Amino acid sequence: MTGTRPRDEGGDSAAGGRRPAGGRAAPSLLYMVKRLELAVRSNLDDIVRPAGVTALQYTALTVLERHDGLSAAQLARDSFVTAQSMADMVRALERRGLVRRERNPASRRELLIHLTDAGRALLADLAGPVRRLEERMIDELTARQEEQFRRALSSAWRALS
Repeated sequence: MTGTRPRDEGGDSAAGGRRPAGGRAAPSLLYMVKRLELAVRSNLDDIVRPAGVTALQYTALTVLERHDGLSAAQLARDSFVTAQSMADMVRALERRGLVRRERNPASRRELLIHLTDAGRALLADLAGPVRRLEERMIDELTARQEEQFRRALSSAWRALS
């Protein structure tokens, strides 16, 4: 029959994957996203470990690079960690001289976290290797596919946020 899709390509598996021509269910998108996250995290850990920071600390530093002077609560939300984890992380980064805390002039009870020159220098040192990791990740994509990938990831994030 023309115009119809073979039965084994169209069904959804219990895990949410589509059945490709071979009949085996494709991995669910959730599984694929998690697999990518773990691969990125492992590679990022390898890049930042020699600099004496963790991938989570690196993430917090990059958040401050884009939005300096955040509260610990906002930095925790933007860095995907709990407030308690962020408190410990800020103390460790502060001991290394990568961040500093200052009173918020608008609300003296609140401390704002700022990236120091040493923190900016560390990020500059890691920028090339991190950029190469991202380039490796999208190496087989065309510029158009990269843009579609970015839009799809943003759309999926917005749908769940």
